[in-house]
Parts: sequence; C-alpha cells; structure tokens
Amino acid sequence: MKAETGDRAVASAGQDRAEQDRAETVGLITLSHRGDLERCALLFESIDRHAASRGCHYVLVDERDVALFARFARPDRRILPQSQFLPWWIKPIPFLRRRRLRYWLTPFGKPVSGWHIQQIVKIEATRRLPEARYCLIDSDVCFFRDFDLAALAEPNPTPFHVHPGGVVANRPRHIQWLGTASRLLGTKPQSVPADDYIDQIIIWDQATARAMTDRIEAVTGHGWVAALCRDRHFSEYMIYGTFVANTPSAMERHAVTAQSFCRTHWDDDALSGADILAMLDAATPTERAFCIQSFGSTPLATIRASLDAFRAGDGAERPDRRTEAA
Repeated sequence: MKAETGDRAVASAGQDRAEQDRAETVGLITLSHRGDLERCALLFESIDRHAASRGCHYVLVDERDVALFARFARPDRRILPQSQFLPWWIKPIPFLRRRRLRYWLTPFGKPVSGWHIQQIVKIEATRRLPEARYCLIDSDVCFFRDFDLAALAEPNPTPFHVHPGGVVANRPRHIQWLGTASRLLGTKPQSVPADDYIDQIIIWDQATARAMTDRIEAVTGHGWVAALCRDRHFSEYMIYGTFVANTPSAMERHAVTAQSFCRTHWDDDALSGADILAMLDAATPTERAFCIQSFGSTPLATIRASLDAFRAGDGAERPDRRTEAA
C-alpha cells in the first residue's frame, strides 16, 4: 500500500511538473481545414525548424478532417476536433454552403458560419488548454527565421499588437467589429480613426482571455458564446484588443508593440519566386514569418521553392538578420 501511495505521489508530482512546464511556455494554436492541408504541412516544417523553444502546438480541425491531419501528430503537436471547444447547442447544418462556407445552427438568431466558429473555438481553446499563453497562428503562415517563443513566456509581458489608427473610414467591417467589441464589453464607442488589433501572428494571455469572456457575460447577461452568436458581426482580435486597451489590470500584463511578427501579402494576385524573395528581403527584424493569403493565386510550389532559395542563400542566417523576435 505504501509503495502504491509512493507511486501515486511520484505520478502526481510528475503531472504537477508537466503542468508547470506548460504554464511556463507559449503554446501554439492553429485552426485549419482539409483545403489547407499542404499549407499546414509547410507551416509545421517551418515551426519544427525555427520555433524549437515552444509549448505544444494544437491543431484544431473539423471532426471529419482529424484523420487527414493525423499524420502530423506527435507528442508536441496534437490534432484535435474543433467540436471539443464548442457548446453542445451549436449544430452543423448538413449540406448548407454559401461562398464555400459551412454553417452551424444556434438557438440565438441566424446560423453562424465557419468563420464565426473558428473565432469562438480560438477563444475557448485559449481559455481551456493548459499553457498560460498562446501564439495564435494561421495555417497559411510560414516561418523563415528563428522565433524564440520562450522569450514571450511569463514573467515577460505578453506582446500586445496595436496598429495605431489602422481602422479608418474606408474599412467598414473593421468599424463594425469595433462597435461590436464596445457593445459586448460595455466600453465607450471608438471614433475613427481607431486602433486595429488584427495580425497574422498574435500572442494571447489565458488569464486575460478568461477575464474578457467574464466581462462579456457580465455586460450582456448571456453566456459569452451566445452573446457572440446573437451579434454575429465580431472579430476575436478586436474584442481581445478592446478589452486589454480598456482594462488597466489586463494592460499591466501586456506590452504594446506596433511591430508585427509576420510579413503579409494581402492581395490575391499570383506572386513569382522573385516577388517572394523580395518580400523576405524586405522583412523587418521582428518579422519572423511570412504569409501569402491562402485565397490568393500563388502556387504552394512557388512558395516552397522561394523559401528553399532563400535558405540556400543563407538568407535566414546572415548576422544582420538574427535579431531576436521580441
């Protein structure tokens, strides 16, 4: 009996140590789907090469896509169904698609799209998974420089990406998202121009995400997922950014930066290999990854070949390019 008790104590101590280790690292969260399978493969390769000092990478996909992504699973990369992070009352609507988007039925107004679902899952995963901080990264991102996530873990402040005055009059959706964030959080409506909090690589603090959803529930009188479904015109990054900017205790946990971790090509035109190499050469010292939007026309083969050419030319290793990520 004593030996059994001792074994349990050792196992418990090991579990406590593992949980403490996870709390002291930055995990990664990527939401993806079968259409981005090969882009995800490139992302995973680049993470394994350039982001060794990190926590677990959680790849969240639709239930039907788990088997497709299973080949990428390993101890530090888990493939999980998005349904684990959704309330039971959100139900997929079979065969319904509009503009290639799937839809889910809720008891709170009109159906929500897969775009809404991804945002809800991203928030809930940050609230529930074991690490204290998370790097939220899209599947069409690829690292081309070393990215030291350990430097972003506690006790260092969480980077708070702010694009000053980035929301302007000709960006109506961003204006709408800011309005929704103010309503959900009970903050003063913002006038334009206003700060933008959207980027391709974002670091979130778990305690802040939990406080954010608590605030939504206190202000709206509904569960936070139901509150988002009722409104529908929301952006997870705008809500998080608005919460931090208007909550002194949350701001204390963050450090404002206007520097991005990712260089992004937003248009849908096809880039040549020379275009991509020029894009990487023009990257600032803090930009450790690049993103060519998956809806664009640039073939993945061109992206891979350009990345190989950049590395073959020692582009990622030249001393003038080895500035730390944070």
